[in-house]
Amino acid sequence: QRVRGEPAARLAAAPHRLAGRWQVGGQEHFYLEGQVACAAPREDGCMQLWCSTQHPTEMQHVVAHMLGLAAHRVVVETRRMGGGFGGKESQSALFACVAALAAWKFRRPVKLRPDRDDDMRITGKRHDFHYDYEVGFDDDGRVLALRIEMVARAGFSADLSGPVATRAVCHVDNAYYLSDVDIRALLARTHTQSNTAFRGFGGPQGAIAIEHVLDSIARTLGRDALDVRRLNFYGSLGRDTTPYGQVVADNVILELVAELEADSDYRARRSAIAAFNATSPVLKKGLALTPVKFGISFNLSHLNQAGALVHVYTDGSVLVNHGGTEMGQGVNTKVCQVVAHELGIDLARVRATATDTSKVANTSATAASTGADLNGQAAAAAARRIRQRLAAFAARTW
Repeated sequence: QRVRGEPAARLAAAPHRLAGRWQVGGQEHFYLEGQVACAAPREDGCMQLWCSTQHPTEMQHVVAHMLGLAAHRVVVETRRMGGGFGGKESQSALFACVAALAAWKFRRPVKLRPDRDDDMRITGKRHDFHYDYEVGFDDDGRVLALRIEMVARAGFSADLSGPVATRAVCHVDNAYYLSDVDIRALLARTHTQSNTAFRGFGGPQGAIAIEHVLDSIARTLGRDALDVRRLNFYGSLGRDTTPYGQVVADNVILELVAELEADSDYRARRSAIAAFNATSPVLKKGLALTPVKFGISFNLSHLNQAGALVHVYTDGSVLVNHGGTEMGQGVNTKVCQVVAHELGIDLARVRATATDTSKVANTSATAASTGADLNGQAAAAAARRIRQRLAAFAARTW
């Protein structure tokens, strides 16, 4: 829960008040490559896994816990995934554990790849949300106070539902200054799949709530929704702090939206749509210009870290390994580009190997839009240190 100001008093004193209920549904990840894991016993009581996962370190932890092994006896490797979108951050653990348990018992390699229909039945989805809200506003549509309660369907276990709910709380404001708010998020335990991370991680569910509220205000007052949105945007000093205490710096939302409004001929198109709707009893058109303020990185700040291992061979070629996982976003190429730039060599001289828990340990998940930033900086720091050592050696020698 997040409370700022005096929302109850401001609601009671508001010239206009609206209350309502709303909901948004869940969503299937539908990654092109389904869940898959392959496990093979190794010497000295070790286990090797090849896993389609966004979080090799978590797979290492859960498999080690299940088998009663120390983490150093489990190695997880991920070359690439055929898509993830959050669905392989924690949910790949079930498949990794089942494959590893069978491999441990039968002492032979085991591969587990469920059919698509089984995959969809077993795995969690985006959290669907139910909203109860009450908003107070003035004659122009400026929000004076907001109370909102969000209930997310967690499913049969916690999974990542707690952090998803926290993220939703931190995105209810979206691009708007809310002076007096009471934002609450709850988790509903149900008999369905355990819902999980999905692109945006609660952010879209939080942001869409305030957009629905502002649309409702605009309809009530008979105003264009863009005018109501503009009136509530974050502004300068005094209107630049989020309900969770972060100052919105480098705020260009007013100028940006004004430029987009002009470039898109928003007003002319709205007039044309109104004329069409007036003469069309069945088919209707609509137009909206909706902003998004979206923060990247993990709310739990210690997860915002990464590691990289850079080797330089005697022929001048470079091998890099990092904690990020490739799922089509090109993180390996980006990290190689960073290393090549840092060392001043051609990109063709740099190659990235598969993510491997025995090479870079204790990694965070490749999630929260951080993969390239965190792992790229780790690789840059490693390459920079090598370059400095080589420069010092060259200076001493020649």
